[in-house]
Amino acid sequence: MNSKESIQTRDYKELRNEKVTAIEEILSAYLPKEEGYQKIIMEAMAYSLMAGGKRLRPMLMQETYRLFGGTERIVEPFMAAIEMIHTYSLVHDDLPAMDDDELRRGRATTHVVYGEDMGILAGDALLNYAFETAAGAFENYPNQSLRIGRALSILGRKAGIYGMLGGQVVDVQETGHQIEKEVLDFIYALKTGALLESAMMIGATLAGAKEEEIRVIEKAAGKVGLAFQVQDDILDVTSTAEVLGKPIHSDEKNEKTTYVTLLGISEAEKIVEKESVEAIRLLRSLPGENPFLEWLLTELIHRKK
Repeated sequence: MNSKESIQTRDYKELRNEKVTAIEEILSAYLPKEEGYQKIIMEAMAYSLMAGGKRLRPMLMQETYRLFGGTERIVEPFMAAIEMIHTYSLVHDDLPAMDDDELRRGRATTHVVYGEDMGILAGDALLNYAFETAAGAFENYPNQSLRIGRALSILGRKAGIYGMLGGQVVDVQETGHQIEKEVLDFIYALKTGALLESAMMIGATLAGAKEEEIRVIEKAAGKVGLAFQVQDDILDVTSTAEVLGKPIHSDEKNEKTTYVTLLGISEAEKIVEKESVEAIRLLRSLPGENPFLEWLLTELIHRKK
């Protein structure tokens, strides 16, 4: 890396940190007030949602929105909604009936703090409230109801049985069994890829992108999702709990087939590189420009934690 690239990378990292802070403020603003007899669930929702993290999905949504010339705040309720959905999936993933993890983002998981019953309900609450939040855009932007409706449709499908939830179902069903690469690809495409696709497709949709451009975004995001998940497989073997902020070797503990167990680390790394190059090529084929978005995708795919 030359000095110019090094300076640019440092500047982009600082910019990303600033954007994460701004996203945290958006998330906090959209959380419900902690009041009423049921306020413990609001507390558990806030504990789960505000636990930190990369804020990848809302950031990708916002940057794709900007790629297509979007300038309004209509994207913000959808940014909050997609992070709520992502967080609910993590809360449920960590439950004793699923991965049985006690550490997430460097601190105790929701069910450890609030109990398994409230852990389940906190996930349910985040999922439901995500759609309440996104639907609120109709009130503030009535003249953009068609785009909002389309964005809600994308969010619902990509989070549901034909998206993230469907991938999770097959993942749970096949845990403890040696599975073929075709099945693993299906799991990754839905469990990880679908929500990334949703984020970028919603950003494009709300900005008024053409149908064919949204399809290109969907394909690029799918490749990012595969590369991101394969890199996660690699880090589960090569990293440490301190660096990741969650337990390592959890795939081995849960007897899960991964790209590393199927192909080995070296081949898995080649797939990460191939899919990331293809994703960037697709992004560059679009008419708009967002250098930060391109850097962000590359950085996230090749992350070390």
